[in-house]
Amino acid sequence: MRLSRYFLPTLKETPSEAQIASHRLMLRAGMINQTSAGIYSWLPLGLRVLQKIETIIAEEQNRIGCHRVLMPTLQPASLWRESGRYDDYGKEMLRFRDRHDREMLYGPTNEEVITDIVRQYVKSYRSLPQTLYQISWKFRDEIRPRFGVMRGREFLMKDGYSFDINYEGAKASYEKIFESYLVTFRRLGLTAIPVQANSGAIGGNLSHEFQIVAPTGESMIYYDAAYDTLGDQDMTLARLQNLYAAADEKHDPYNCPIPLENVKTARGIEVGHIFYFGTKYSKAMNLTVQGPHSETIIPEMGSYGIGVSRLVGAIIESSHDEDGIIWPTSVAPFHIGLINTKIGDERLDKIAEELYQTFQKQGFDVLYDDRNERIGVKFADMDLMGLPWQVVVGNKTLDQKTLEIKNRKTGERQDLSFEEGLRYLHHHLGTL
Repeated sequence: MRLSRYFLPTLKETPSEAQIASHRLMLRAGMINQTSAGIYSWLPLGLRVLQKIETIIAEEQNRIGCHRVLMPTLQPASLWRESGRYDDYGKEMLRFRDRHDREMLYGPTNEEVITDIVRQYVKSYRSLPQTLYQISWKFRDEIRPRFGVMRGREFLMKDGYSFDINYEGAKASYEKIFESYLVTFRRLGLTAIPVQANSGAIGGNLSHEFQIVAPTGESMIYYDAAYDTLGDQDMTLARLQNLYAAADEKHDPYNCPIPLENVKTARGIEVGHIFYFGTKYSKAMNLTVQGPHSETIIPEMGSYGIGVSRLVGAIIESSHDEDGIIWPTSVAPFHIGLINTKIGDERLDKIAEELYQTFQKQGFDVLYDDRNERIGVKFADMDLMGLPWQVVVGNKTLDQKTLEIKNRKTGERQDLSFEEGLRYLHHHLGTL
């Protein structure tokens, strides 16, 4: 992508309404635009990040045998009356009547719709287990939307729902999702700490929030220091249940199951929540299947959410510096920022153009800053956008036949020949 032709409305000044780093940086980097309170348009740079996060989440859900669907954002109130939630949900639900005077709502969640789908088509225990998921927009009319995409009214969410014939099956589905979430967050460049959550009136201990550490986190979390050394092979529910994590008032130092010297504290941002709720919806909405002995079985259900648009803000909160965003490679809008320091110099223009074409042919996402701007502006914008690697074509390119390559995360700069530079980037970016 050539920056001179890209729609990237960056801001030099920090918007006064932005209170936290992710909101400031997303506005300044031209990722989002506020349409109204808590509702944002996603501009090209921000949308690229959002789509990369969505792709990783979908890949990991598909990998464990979940099936993707897409449910409507508008739902009939009648379904919510069946479950008993319509009058209980509160003012966060946007309600209205259509032209035929039917009561409708903009879905804040989809337990009712998915239960209705399954009860229409699944009649036998042989069709279970099933886990269906979607990635779609939701709306909750927050009384005080704030912090940009971290607490908006409209948001992109992955929500999944499992259906099993008994508790043992529901628990197995829960564990499978639990472990896949940890892999998902690791692929997003995050270490997520699963914190046992309150199951409310449903009871039981199958409910976890997934928190990532960030200075501006909403919750204080307490966790076993062993979390910081876990590898992918340790990402199982059985392994993690031997550790300890709690949020806010849930931490009791006198009943903590690990030595106090091993307890770490940090601020956490919730990016996912999973819980088992048994037959709460299947029973209320008369979802039944025939069992192996012709008996009637009410399926056991679970729900599994990830805040997709919220993750964009959360990643920035956990990975930025005073100059801008620092994207993990897996979700960066572009892998490489190519900077031509002297637009109009025929030799540099030719070299930069050849590099641009080479990067693209080799599978890299590259943003070529071919603007006729001061070099300081170009460097500042690249740091603000947070692309993992910057490749500079300038005087050294002509004099020494080298490229300057900067690692955005560490700030390390190296002068390498063209061939060395390509090998270096392939080594660090891998096969993309």
